[in-house]
Amino acid sequence: MSNAQQDNIDESSAPLIEHLAELRNRLIKSALAFVVGMVLCFTVATPIFNFLTAPLCTALAERGQDCDLIFISPQEGFFVAIKVSFLGGFMLAFPVIATQLWRFVAPGLYRSEQGAFLPFLISSPLMFLLGASFAFYVVTPLAYDFFLGFQQFGAGGEAMVDDPTAAAPLSVVFQGSAQEYLNLTIRFIVAFGMCFQLPVLLTLMGKAGLVSEAGLKAGRKWAVVGILTLAALVTPPDVITQIILFVVVYGLYEVSIWLVARVEKARNERLRREGLLDEDEDDDQPDEAGKP
Repeated sequence: MSNAQQDNIDESSAPLIEHLAELRNRLIKSALAFVVGMVLCFTVATPIFNFLTAPLCTALAERGQDCDLIFISPQEGFFVAIKVSFLGGFMLAFPVIATQLWRFVAPGLYRSEQGAFLPFLISSPLMFLLGASFAFYVVTPLAYDFFLGFQQFGAGGEAMVDDPTAAAPLSVVFQGSAQEYLNLTIRFIVAFGMCFQLPVLLTLMGKAGLVSEAGLKAGRKWAVVGILTLAALVTPPDVITQIILFVVVYGLYEVSIWLVARVEKARNERLRREGLLDEDEDDDQPDEAGKP
């Protein structure tokens, strides 16, 4: 191998090593932020958990029942605190994680690309919070009210007094596990938070030219099948929650079509100004280079 070839290899490997070192530093800072947030949330895990039980307690109070959850294993309380801390720590650390991601990616983008990518980086956590809030304040109260409706309350001991040989009336009431309740609530929050990322994802893909308004409209029937499958997988097996998730996510899909159409319109106007697209050319047709 010649010295010139060796120099070219050395010059190409140096930036790669620098990028890996920078990536390591960004990951370390993100991990430290997550650990700090998790420790802070662990110190107040009980108030956070009590806040998360509000939908269940409200549904029970409407039925005249006490809001009591139980631990079915000695270590369950510890794992409940860990799960609460994990969720809270990630939410607290997300601004730091997003900032580190932006600082790692931004130097490799053109100024126009930075201006296009930054709004999506900001809107993503906002949409997740919107989805999580919708799940917590709208979906979970309806779901727990539906679940608790299957309780069965006995009429008392009158039958045994009249006839000692008669069987006692059956009473089936809720005595929930704290960990099972937390798992179900987090599942709701994460599922709806991720589903609310759909407009952000599809609009970003439209910005990159990976999807189009026409393609999304043509794929409506497949979107319906996919959303129904998603609703069946990420929600408990009750019709009410699945219908709510389907309606919300499909509505977000239609919003995404509108957003992608706006992105395409803005891109085509820019291409016309630059002389890369004829005035009478169909807006749905990509430019010659196939670039956004």
